[in-house]
Amino acid sequence: MDRTAELDQLIQRTLDDDGLTYERTGVGAYLLKLEGIHRLATMCWLVVGDHSLLVEAFFLRRPDENEPALHRWLLARNARMYGVAYSIDAVGDVYLVGRLSLESVTPAEIDRLLGCVLTYADDTFDEALRIGFATSIRKEWAWRAKRGESLANLAAFARFADPAHNSAGSADDSAGSADDPADAADDDSAAADDSADPAHNLADPAHNLSGGSGRLEP
Repeated sequence: MDRTAELDQLIQRTLDDDGLTYERTGVGAYLLKLEGIHRLATMCWLVVGDHSLLVEAFFLRRPDENEPALHRWLLARNARMYGVAYSIDAVGDVYLVGRLSLESVTPAEIDRLLGCVLTYADDTFDEALRIGFATSIRKEWAWRAKRGESLANLAAFARFADPAHNSAGSADDSAGSADDPADAADDDSAAADDSADPAHNLADPAHNLSGGSGRLEP
């Protein structure tokens, strides 16, 4: 049995033992689903290469606004992360990407890396949306509020999307993040036409943010 086949079996046993949902797309190639709280599902590849195991997870599509600020905010976190780092592809979509030497692939290390991917994707998702998609979220909030529709899955963004927070005299939330001075620029556009079809906004906080272009995939 060659090295790829051995690692294929090891990865499959580990994923089964962990009770993860996955698709085996080939020998040594797995697409798995990591379930979170803020980002409900993160799709992650594990692919055995000639010299390393590729770990790759789509995080979110190219931001609508404040792209340099979002990149700066994510890059500042790379230095504190284990195993994977934020990266962008040719069209600007954001991924978590890492590589592990084949000699280092063990069930414990696979568990550790997948735990890191889930933690980094889930813990930063709401703030990344706030920085890169604030205008769309405000439009979606206004569209739902006008029609009496549920705002439950937008609750994490209430502090800047809900006009009631501003009318209470609170400071501009976009300026509240030291990492993101550029995010305070779009208050005027928050009052954009709320009669637009929600398909043009964010019908869900993760709408159009979880597909990815796959341009980093092997």
